[in-house]
Amino acid sequence: MTNSENYLEVNRKLWDERTKVHVQSDFYDLPGFRNGITSLQNIELDILPKDLSGKDLLHLQCHFGLDTMSLSRMGASSTGVDFSPAAVKQATELAEELDLDATFICEDILSFEPKKQYDIVFSSYGTVGWLPDIKGWAKTVNAALKPGGKFYFIEFHPIMWMLDDDFEKFHYPYSSREVIAGSSESTYTGSELASEQSWITWNYGFGAVIGSLLETGLKLEYFKEYDHSPYNIHDRMVETDNGEYQIKGFEGMFPLTYSLIATK
Repeated sequence: MTNSENYLEVNRKLWDERTKVHVQSDFYDLPGFRNGITSLQNIELDILPKDLSGKDLLHLQCHFGLDTMSLSRMGASSTGVDFSPAAVKQATELAEELDLDATFICEDILSFEPKKQYDIVFSSYGTVGWLPDIKGWAKTVNAALKPGGKFYFIEFHPIMWMLDDDFEKFHYPYSSREVIAGSSESTYTGSELASEQSWITWNYGFGAVIGSLLETGLKLEYFKEYDHSPYNIHDRMVETDNGEYQIKGFEGMFPLTYSLIATK
């Protein structure tokens, strides 16, 4: 069975392969993005400043950069960091094509040492579960922020990741240091990969996530849970009247996402 020692190699290969199909998917809607549609969802738009002009912004675990570039369109000078060479290459080419103020760095964020500090650090949806060291993650966030800077974080709720791979029953621990490993021939966009790919993840509850941020000295300013996901990431999800998504059989029973703001 795959172990945590080679998690970077395993997960980097997965995300390189995912990038190839994600850029072609309706889920990411690259044609719409090229025509000016934002990739940001209402959850993050509700907590972010409406005008980011003059702000230096760092986006951690940015995938191929659509949110990074959407934040640039809101006025920010944006930098995205991701460990997938394929994703960073795609992001860099798209930013150049669209002439957006966004640059990209290919690096694992646990070893990333920011060369400057930022007004805003941003991260969203499906990020911390790919990291073996939640305290190291929080230290990176803190190191990247200017004094007075803000961290905007949106993530899938830890209760959601307690469900089994079929989203039918509770199976995984709420928060655990143990590796959760598996493999799949498909991805959350509904696309098929060229071959079966392995993955390695971890579950982190609020004690781990919020506690690690507080331990670095950040101050929690805002926290909110939501009973829906803006994304349809599983075939057991059903669309609500508001165009949001819940899990069939668990509608309204527990939160699926949350957001927070922490200040340095």
